[in-house]
Amino acid sequence: MSPISIPGKVTLQKQYSTRVSDPDATTYLQAVEAADGQTLEIGVAQAVNDFVVGCKADGIWDAIKASCILAGARTLSGALVPLKGTAPTNTNFVSADYDRETGLKGGNGKLIDSNRSDAADPLDNFHASAYVTEVATGLTNGFYIGSISSAPYTRIQYGGSNTLFYNRHSTPAIVVSGKPLGFVGFSRDNSSNYDIRINSNDTVGTKTSASPPSTNNYTVLSSTSNNYVNARLTFYSIGESLDLALLDSRLTTLMTDIGVAIP
Repeated sequence: MSPISIPGKVTLQKQYSTRVSDPDATTYLQAVEAADGQTLEIGVAQAVNDFVVGCKADGIWDAIKASCILAGARTLSGALVPLKGTAPTNTNFVSADYDRETGLKGGNGKLIDSNRSDAADPLDNFHASAYVTEVATGLTNGFYIGSISSAPYTRIQYGGSNTLFYNRHSTPAIVVSGKPLGFVGFSRDNSSNYDIRINSNDTVGTKTSASPPSTNNYTVLSSTSNNYVNARLTFYSIGESLDLALLDSRLTTLMTDIGVAIP
């Protein structure tokens, strides 16, 4: 693997040779530094490496097919470098919306297109997640992550005072009173029900799956009717079924470690 050289900086492989051992973490960090135009703190690089190594040890890495760590990078461009999958498309986010520790804040007219299709993953083998550092307020019909499409829906939706979960069905399986802070996600591995995790609690949504539309991509911090979610996120992932509690634990550690590493 050839290191990326940034003018005036040492290469990532030399800089982090004792801290970054995983090749996938190295590739990601090189791309982030190229987008940022400068190197990251060693502690940030090590936090990312430990996250990737930990996800592999937990057996959840391969299930993640599209993902961004929306924290740690020095710039918005760096934060939108994909950890896995195709690079997302930014609509109307600007540098002021991004904070290295607390992530990317949504708002009216702003969204991230993951460029992963609603139908890219198997019908009954699917997950989506986000990591929330600032709760949404005000408007009622946006979602943290999901597909803008006709039914059956797949999304984690902000409903004013509630959080609604749809996983390939037309009505919400679970409506949770309150708003997520920290990890929120769902994972389906069968046709009749799916796992939900919010605010460190697990529950099961009982809804039979139905084939999603094939022409829509999953979007992040987006809307069904111009009510964009103004929450702040530091991570999203889309892919096949995985253990939500394990991903939650790895992400919580990652975000803590990034916060410690940034001066």
